[in-house]
Amino acid sequence: MEVENLTTTVTEFVLLGLTQSPELKYLLFLVVFLVYLMTWLSNLTIIIVVVTNSHLHVPLYFFLANLAFTDISDSSVTAVKLLWDLASHTRTISFNWCIIQIFLFHFSEGAGIFLLVVMAVDRYVAIHKPLHYLKIMNQNVCTGLVIGSWMGGFTHSIVQTALIIQLPFCGPNILDNFYCDVPQVIKLACANTDLVELLMVSNSGLLLSCIYLILLISYSIILVKIRKNITDGQHKALSTCAAQITVMSLIFIPGIFIYDRPFKKLLGDKIVSVTYSLITPMLNPIIYTLRNAEMKNAIWRLMSRILLSRRK
Repeated sequence: MEVENLTTTVTEFVLLGLTQSPELKYLLFLVVFLVYLMTWLSNLTIIIVVVTNSHLHVPLYFFLANLAFTDISDSSVTAVKLLWDLASHTRTISFNWCIIQIFLFHFSEGAGIFLLVVMAVDRYVAIHKPLHYLKIMNQNVCTGLVIGSWMGGFTHSIVQTALIIQLPFCGPNILDNFYCDVPQVIKLACANTDLVELLMVSNSGLLLSCIYLILLISYSIILVKIRKNITDGQHKALSTCAAQITVMSLIFIPGIFIYDRPFKKLLGDKIVSVTYSLITPMLNPIIYTLRNAEMKNAIWRLMSRILLSRRK
């Protein structure tokens, strides 16, 4: 029996999900659906407003629209499968789709993290080089930075999935989560994974910690610069930086909690996973909108045009 188990290849994984209670599943489906709907509506609104409003055709909002797209992508990778499982009472995912989900999740999440770095660079240039800002952050540079962010996310994700694919999986196949992710999947491998876990922590957790620390230092320097010379424009920059720091913390702190440690199960893992993959993509556009008067005004103008066109 032992020989047979070792030679059996896992073809699917069982996701335990958020609850085993049939009654709670209907309530969870409604909650997750509303969160996913809000994620789509809020992020899509930002994208449409930025694209249709010529006043927002500047680097900051170009990056913000791209960040909104990563939020939609990130949430869709996990929410769609979760909604399907809650509605159909299925709990399995094939091995191939599990790997694809891991790749897409880390691809979009990685791109979003690198975009936050780009947005910090954008604010640094805007505050320290205001007279040369538009010359430095021209269209070609902005496009290149966005492409570089997606390439960075792709590289990060490829490394993650490549390390997992080469591992043997012969059972068990139960994942205590609602989507496939590296920490849970890697523990099911039928091999010593100490070295792989170390590489995973370096590629995800350590990378997140280093980037977060660098961004905190960068924003501290920016805030000190703003405090020394407060004008109307600096007040606007301060509000924008506050929104970016809030969004950055919502992404990095849960990510560090999940990935910056040996892959041991903790009681808060599933709650943090919900926050990281479902709640944060919904909150990001709301935070940016509430902290940005220009964005709020542009949204109201768009809504007014839509209402007027319907009346006609």
